[in-house]
Amino acid sequence: MADQQASPAGPDLSKGIAPSEFAGEMLLGHVGDDEVLLVRSGPEIFAVGAHCTHYHGPLAEGLVTGEGIRCPWHHACFDLRTGEATRAPALSPVAVWKVEQQDGRIFVREKREQPEPQVKGAVDAPSQIVIIGGGAAGFAAAEMLRRQDYRGSIVMLSHEAAAPVDRPNLSKDYLAGSAPEDWVPLRPDDFYAEAKIDLRLNTEVTSIDPNARHVVTSGGETIPYDRLLLATGAEPVRLPIPGADQPHVHVLRSLADSRAIIASAGGARRALVIGASFIGLEVAASLRARNIEVHVVGLEPRPMERVLGPAMGDFVRALHEEHGVIFHLGDTVTGIDGKRATLKSGGAIDADIVVVGVGVRPRLELAEQAGLTIDRGVTVNAYLETSVPGIYAAGDIARWPDPHSLETIRVEHWVVAERQGQTAARNMLGQREPFHAVPFFWSQHYDVPINYVGYAEKWDEITVDGDIPGKDCLLQYKRNGRVLAVASIYRDLASLEAELAMEKARTP
Repeated sequence: MADQQASPAGPDLSKGIAPSEFAGEMLLGHVGDDEVLLVRSGPEIFAVGAHCTHYHGPLAEGLVTGEGIRCPWHHACFDLRTGEATRAPALSPVAVWKVEQQDGRIFVREKREQPEPQVKGAVDAPSQIVIIGGGAAGFAAAEMLRRQDYRGSIVMLSHEAAAPVDRPNLSKDYLAGSAPEDWVPLRPDDFYAEAKIDLRLNTEVTSIDPNARHVVTSGGETIPYDRLLLATGAEPVRLPIPGADQPHVHVLRSLADSRAIIASAGGARRALVIGASFIGLEVAASLRARNIEVHVVGLEPRPMERVLGPAMGDFVRALHEEHGVIFHLGDTVTGIDGKRATLKSGGAIDADIVVVGVGVRPRLELAEQAGLTIDRGVTVNAYLETSVPGIYAAGDIARWPDPHSLETIRVEHWVVAERQGQTAARNMLGQREPFHAVPFFWSQHYDVPINYVGYAEKWDEITVDGDIPGKDCLLQYKRNGRVLAVASIYRDLASLEAELAMEKARTP
């Protein structure tokens, strides 16, 4: 018998539904083969595509906030009226549908032409914007500039060999072998020419002249700018130990790095991961998916304890051990002789492939040389402008005044970098929009996603709602009774609600 395609969920909205069938805030239905979400916001009813354009998250399980809807998986936000992806990590709009009410019934029959994004209009549109960096912040800024109908020149200078990619995938599904390579680019190659973004790969910027308002590349080219965005990101810390420069010893930051690890993994029997960090353990999970024996060496007594606390750290360790990962904690590697790694404790591990994940270092050299104010990162104001007018910074290098933690913070998270790039783009056009997004990241370990909202470098109390080993929990990290951050496993709606509560509680 031929396989039958499953019917889309919910009622057929093209045939109409009675208002009594749509008593709540959202209703999942379909129009033909398209899943459509009906959303009530105030007196209005909207109809949008049912899935987030980032990783296909189910918007029906998300949160409606005014005329926006937020994805439960990675907190992207969409405008219900236009479908626009107003907050990263989603960058593409969801479809919008016409809603008609006839004879006491609600009908959705026709997809609307995608409305134009909401444009505030440039107050002081510069003629040329230069972006240094081809990562999350740089790409999100360039894309947002065009979305805001900026007609001037955009030159994007990237030291990477590949066009901007979805970096979180490099340590997760792509490395595990479950995501094809065509999922990795943030946009197809022809996007840049069509959007008139002058993307220059393999281009190293060697200096910035803030007075003359130009940058100089290693090839000797001088490129003028009216506004400049520094989005140079971070580079992996390399271990200063003998043998760390061997071909089978890798770091993971770029697409080339991920490809090199995949190539080394072919035929490998055992892998050594140095560092029990988020990146290290995501690599461990991905290599286990390739049936490679994995050993993890880490200085800390528990993985991720510094960020997630002891109970979650114990859970993460147990989860990886269930999948066969062997831990060597409270230890470090002192040298790699051929394929034998020597431990400080005196032991040794033979490994065909070694991946070092001991953190990253912000790339601050250009900012320092240009005379920008530096404080363990590039100091920016609420509008992401540096100490030199006309020069902005976003992403892993930026240290900004956070209205939630009431500290100046620098965060190395993908979604934060994208959202800062978007805000910097609008501010380079003179819109004066403060950056007040609550920091958010997610980490995937096998089938377990950990979501984290907020920022808590220190806390004096952790409250746990639910069951951590049961993979159903929400942890609050508090200082002096104030919730600074929330981590959760399969509590997606609660995570979104915590994010919204932090936004509302921020200081002006």
